[in-house]
Amino acid sequence: MALRDDLDLKLQTLHSSGQTLPASVQASDGGLTLRIEVTAIDTLSCAFSELVLFVPQLQNAQFDVVKQWATDLSKRITYLLENIGPLEFDPTAGEVLIRSTPPSQLPNGSQYYEIVLSSSGTGSFVLKRFKSIAGQPGRVGCDIQLTREVLLRLVDDLLATLPSTP
Repeated sequence: MALRDDLDLKLQTLHSSGQTLPASVQASDGGLTLRIEVTAIDTLSCAFSELVLFVPQLQNAQFDVVKQWATDLSKRITYLLENIGPLEFDPTAGEVLIRSTPPSQLPNGSQYYEIVLSSSGTGSFVLKRFKSIAGQPGRVGCDIQLTREVLLRLVDDLLATLPSTP
């Protein structure tokens, strides 16, 4: 079963089961594993605190491969609340940080998406959303709210931009 179809089925099952949330939903296909920490779900949408795609083929990949994936993702994913773009590059750790460009400005701070692409460990894509409050140090995680259709499109775009040869 394709990764997006497996995810869609598991989200439908989670919604109809009435399971207590938050819940971890995991879908797999062809060596790829997608994990979403779902915090709310209904027939049309869901909220989640984290989406992780484990990409074993990226383990120890050349840094240029990870950089190119960051560029391709940033060009393709144009439907979130803010545009995203590569911000920091760490060739030693094999990581690229992508963030909202610019973040959403709120009356008391800002919110932004943060994506970390990594060739270390198992190779991964990690998406989270953060909020910073003016006058307070640090940041706190906040849920990402998407329709299921947009979430599945995001998964499709992740798969479509995966480097074919790390």
